[in-house]
Amino acid sequence: MSAATAMPQARPTNAPTAVPAANPFQAQFEALRRHAPALRREDAQARAARLRRLADWLSSHRSDIQQALFADFRKPAEETDVTEIWASLVEIKHTIAHLAQWMKPRKVGTPLSLLGTRSWVQVEPKGVVLIIAPWNYPFYLAVDPLVSAIAAGNAAVVKPAEQTPATSALVRRMCEELFAPEEVLVVEGGKEVATDLLALPWNHIFFTGSPQIGKIVMRAAAEHLSGITLELGGKSPAVVDATADLRDAAEKIVWGKFLNAGQTCVAPDYVLVQDSAQEALLTEIRAAIQRFYNPEGAGTEQSESFARIVNQHHFGRLSALLDDARAKGATVAVGGSTNPAHNFIEPTVLTNVPEGAAILEEEIFGPLLPVLSYKTLSEAAGYINARFPPLAQYVFTSSAENRRYLLANVSAGGAAVNETIIHLAHPDLPFGGVGNSGLGKAHGHAGFLAFSNEKSVLQQRVGLTGIKMMYPPYTSKVKQLIGMLMKYL
Repeated sequence: MSAATAMPQARPTNAPTAVPAANPFQAQFEALRRHAPALRREDAQARAARLRRLADWLSSHRSDIQQALFADFRKPAEETDVTEIWASLVEIKHTIAHLAQWMKPRKVGTPLSLLGTRSWVQVEPKGVVLIIAPWNYPFYLAVDPLVSAIAAGNAAVVKPAEQTPATSALVRRMCEELFAPEEVLVVEGGKEVATDLLALPWNHIFFTGSPQIGKIVMRAAAEHLSGITLELGGKSPAVVDATADLRDAAEKIVWGKFLNAGQTCVAPDYVLVQDSAQEALLTEIRAAIQRFYNPEGAGTEQSESFARIVNQHHFGRLSALLDDARAKGATVAVGGSTNPAHNFIEPTVLTNVPEGAAILEEEIFGPLLPVLSYKTLSEAAGYINARFPPLAQYVFTSSAENRRYLLANVSAGGAAVNETIIHLAHPDLPFGGVGNSGLGKAHGHAGFLAFSNEKSVLQQRVGLTGIKMMYPPYTSKVKQLIGMLMKYL
């Protein structure tokens, strides 16, 4: 037998590992994988047409989306418009406008040592991708990564959150009306469904959720060396110094914190205010809550502008955080009332919260806001940096020096100065965390690249000598050339 016939055939390095036959989603996965090459060959015009159909569906089904979010946690229609529908349309329109440019090969320069060659970077879809959406913004955070996946030319499976069944069903209906199942497939279900999906050899997994579940997703991705984007969370601080416009800061903090009843990954988790401004800031926060959610004095629970906690589990978790803080000596400066019958927790501000209170250790993800004081900016930065890097950092100041200091000395996934939340809506700002708050970036071009492989290409002229002059055998002439290369190039 010849050496050639004796050599075992190598398995292609890019071939996915075998999927156990018992996996209930294997057939659907294989259908997506078979169709992926056709999507890969589509030009920008074809991908943009698919995105336009999605945008048209969102616009024509606005009331359906509003009703689904209201059914899941009584989200005000106006909040649904801004945070679920408008935000999705911004992403779609921005992607369509720039997609042709993003898909073009990007030329790079040629170093002197490689004179005669030319090089470029071309993007290609990763293949078949999984998107696991969270419950807090269950429509937008399913649609947003799907836009990037489609733009990059992938086949996709979307797993909506089971905690928001009305929105989950709507996402499935939308995708079934717009896409063939071998292009985009929506799979509903709970933990068991997610476990089965994560067992498949995806080319990329995009997960939005908690750091605890993110670790599980990352372990599953490691089994197949799948690419991964983790959009997680953390305790995002708002730092207010004595130079800040306190009314403006209070309004923006109140809006950012109590939007969606605090169930926002980039909501201010706690406030650090310079001690000389603390009482004035609390007065402004109290007044802003009254203006936003109780202007007629009937009580916040009667407000049509304030959402509810998504379910009894999270209501109980948040109630326990509030009870623990009170038991350990925290002062309820604003709010504090709850109603388990409606999963209602009033916008609540806490002061004098002692170290060791659970509310200072866990991501709150609800309408509870601890306000802590500091004396110096280094003290504030040290407090933040002693914890995991947050997903967002908010700075309220009129001092350019203070702004520069806090941005330079605090690590965070993103930041906003004299504002909260809305940096998330800027399609040219990559969004994502750092460390415990996330891995990878999303939105706009960053989202497109997350679902793409950037292939580096170098082309040499046929017959050009180039590096051949340094091929073996390593004669004295070759050694001299290598020495010149090391010295001059």
